[in-house]
Amino acid sequence: MESRTIIFHIDVNSAFLSWSAAYRTEVLGEKTDLRTVPSIVGGDQEARRGIVLAKSTPAKKYGIQTGEPIVAARKKCPNLIIIPPDFPVYVEKSKALIALLKRYSDQVVQYSIDEAWADFTGYEMLYGDPVVFAHKLKDIIKEELKFTVNIGVSSNRLLAKMAGDFKKPDLVHTLFPEEIEEKMWPLPVERLFLVGKAAADKLHSLGIYTIGDLARTDVNTLKAHMKKHGEVIWNYAWGREEENPMEEKLSMEETPEAREGNKVYGNSMTTPVNVTDVEYARQILLSLSETVGMRLRADRAKISCVSITLRSSDFINRNRQMQLISATDVTEEIYAAACRLYDELWDGRPLRLIGVSTSRVSYEEYRQYNLFDQGKYDKLEKCDKAIDSIRARFGEDSVMRASFLNSRISHTGGGLNKEKRAEAVSGSGREKKKNGKGEIN
Repeated sequence: MESRTIIFHIDVNSAFLSWSAAYRTEVLGEKTDLRTVPSIVGGDQEARRGIVLAKSTPAKKYGIQTGEPIVAARKKCPNLIIIPPDFPVYVEKSKALIALLKRYSDQVVQYSIDEAWADFTGYEMLYGDPVVFAHKLKDIIKEELKFTVNIGVSSNRLLAKMAGDFKKPDLVHTLFPEEIEEKMWPLPVERLFLVGKAAADKLHSLGIYTIGDLARTDVNTLKAHMKKHGEVIWNYAWGREEENPMEEKLSMEETPEAREGNKVYGNSMTTPVNVTDVEYARQILLSLSETVGMRLRADRAKISCVSITLRSSDFINRNRQMQLISATDVTEEIYAAACRLYDELWDGRPLRLIGVSTSRVSYEEYRQYNLFDQGKYDKLEKCDKAIDSIRARFGEDSVMRASFLNSRISHTGGGLNKEKRAEAVSGSGREKKKNGKGEIN
């Protein structure tokens, strides 16, 4: 008799704040645990990243929300403790979490820096009842890594993620198909995965306010108003997902390095001023594409899907993606796709954030050429490799495109800044600065 599919979704509670708090107490020896007082991790206000990135539970009691301006958070709580993000610490903690999960499951898929799925199908003989083991795993993470997680347990990754987003922190929840009507359908429709503000507003205009309302709506009505996305979220309301990455098998040709590689490569940039000019936006897209291309080539990976995210000045997000003819790691091709998507998506509203993301990663060395691109692609590929080699030897700023010489935009923008990126990639982070006693040199 086959075992029931068992998927865990592991989500770090207030990841950035928890990781900073753990580092400050465990390594730096600070007495105040930021998780026990009203505190937030906040972006750089001078660079217009002055928003709440993560908050403590006491801060939440003041009504402070992730994504709101720090100025507004301070008004709610004048004694609020604000610390800057510490990305090298976050990279270390994320890697430690994934390494721990891989001790218990041979199928771990990282979804973001602070989230992952793990397949525990058939592990009952080893670990016992899955829900009981989920509680044990949660406690192991808390004891060894010094931060808490929520674990959602279900038979697919969608429902496991939905379960993990129930009441927090430091809890385990289940959401199996037979529990959907009781546990998920009463929730507001905006709690459903992939239902953002714009989609929620559209659903509200149709009289749909709960996930149950969505599930009971005729799918053809949803498709008429929301096209393919309407059908996707209707299936999600029933607990059905279109694809399951846990079922994707690694080919025999993949290297160990490939198995450990990222499945999504992307960066975003919060702009210093509102973007209303197409040329300025294109320069940002080029800067982001440059960084994404560098990361792909460093991992010897190629992608065949490019997507962009645009966030308007009123905090409305819009996304679009396209499939490429051939997998690539060439910056120019990623940039060309991003520009095309931008032209299709931008509606003229001022923008405060632009993001470029790539997916459908492969590690094959060959390329499927079309009749006209072989010579151009070969030249671009050689050029990128030469530039990467120079930057690896002399630093990122040793060579850049002429369009960035007098620009306010970094020629390799998004994600970690140059120093933090170099520290995270080279492994010269804080762990290497510790002496044998665990102290910082």
